[in-house]
Amino acid sequence: MNFEFSEEQQFIRDQAATFLREQCSPSVVREVLDSDAPYHQGLWHSVIELGWTAMAIPESYGGLGLGYLELCVIAEEIGRVAAPIPFSSSVYLASEAILLAGSEEQKQLYLPQLATGEMIGTLASSEGLGKLVVECQWLDGHLTGKKIAVPDGEAADLCVVVAKDAKGQQVLCVVDLHDASVSRQTVQSMDPSRPQAEITFTSTPATKLADSEQAHFQQLMDKTAVLFAFEQIGGAQAAIDMGVDYTKNRFAFGRQIASFQAIKHKFADMYIALELARSNAFYGAWALATNAPELPLAAATARVSASDSYFQISKENIQAHGGMGFTWEFDCHLYYRRAQYLSLIIGSNREWREKLADRLLTLENIA
Repeated sequence: MNFEFSEEQQFIRDQAATFLREQCSPSVVREVLDSDAPYHQGLWHSVIELGWTAMAIPESYGGLGLGYLELCVIAEEIGRVAAPIPFSSSVYLASEAILLAGSEEQKQLYLPQLATGEMIGTLASSEGLGKLVVECQWLDGHLTGKKIAVPDGEAADLCVVVAKDAKGQQVLCVVDLHDASVSRQTVQSMDPSRPQAEITFTSTPATKLADSEQAHFQQLMDKTAVLFAFEQIGGAQAAIDMGVDYTKNRFAFGRQIASFQAIKHKFADMYIALELARSNAFYGAWALATNAPELPLAAATARVSASDSYFQISKENIQAHGGMGFTWEFDCHLYYRRAQYLSLIIGSNREWREKLADRLLTLENIA
């Protein structure tokens, strides 16, 4: 069994790492934090030119048709620099939702625009804290209701909305967010470099995706869980590297603080958490790329493991920096913010733990 990416995929990773290291320093993230801009336009346009937004979209719909493994390595590098762009919302959420549930006509209409970056997409699912609550009504081609914490909701042009029809069945609808009946308001969040919005629909024209069943929505969540896991391990790796570099260059009592046993133990725990998350993410990537029946279990495992490790490592990185770690001047908080954002974007860690437990019990009953 091959536990590593191919040479071509490693080349894509190296090229992405080099580009982002040069074009997305912490100062770029801070530009968005310090402004009202919903994302960094220069970086976003460069990413579009590199073809990353088209990577997993089939060629028949204007994409590159490379596949999910290539998208996983890009996701990891985007997470490593905490890039302030709507990549995950447009590529993982909106594009994948339309690929999964759209008709041929809908795919031909929307996917080429998402692939070229002509249109930014997102997904609106949450209406309350905790588990998914769906009260938005889709009746006679119109949508009414409110969605909260919509990722990149201010920047998006198109939104796939989780709603219910007249029979109370869950459906996925596509909405033009520039319609006059849509109102948007930015909400405060832990990570303003990836702002969220509250969106209200008032009898807004909406097109139902052809195959928008509950099963498709869960499949979408499983796919995106794997991709977000790679963003999380990329960020976790950057945070642990930051902590190691600081403690090697910081001296106390005539010694590197990295040489103290308490610091060594912290980094040992961080390393174990990261490598466990990485192995689970690789398992999820294999299941995603092969459309294996193990995908639901692999996705939940990757999601829980990556969320736990990123939070732990970003928090311990602050501690490793001592009394300066929590200050605005240091960059530790950029990864702590992003860890919090990513752990909630497609459902809380508690919700995914419940899914993992249910799937393990189902597997045990089948066995």
